[in-house]
Amino acid sequence: MANKSPGPDNWDAQLRKGCLELAILASLWAEPLYGLAILRALVSRGGMEVAEGTLYPILNRLRIDGLVTSEWQDAGTGHPRKYYTLTGSGRAKAKEMAAAWGAFSAQMDEIVSAVRTKGKHHGDAN
Repeated sequence: MANKSPGPDNWDAQLRKGCLELAILASLWAEPLYGLAILRALVSRGGMEVAEGTLYPILNRLRIDGLVTSEWQDAGTGHPRKYYTLTGSGRAKAKEMAAAWGAFSAQMDEIVSAVRTKGKHHGDAN
């Protein structure tokens, strides 16, 4: 059976999935947040909608890896919330990942610049 190439929607999902760990670490940079607040930050800062069923396993893995800590806090709402905080290792990893992202993104911008430029190019139908 031949491999199907991923369609645009699947490609987009894979791209977002690959960047999600960095996005979560970055959302925790300024302050500790609980899960729903992380989801809201991802949407408000970058339009990245993530399901709870995707977020919590990643947060658990980040905790096991020592990049975040978690602590239950009563925020006065009657329901305690688990807040996630970057550790020193988490901050270092976020910086490392952000630098790698910056370099990769600049390389990709250069590569795809021809696709984004206006004007007719060899092979264009219009």
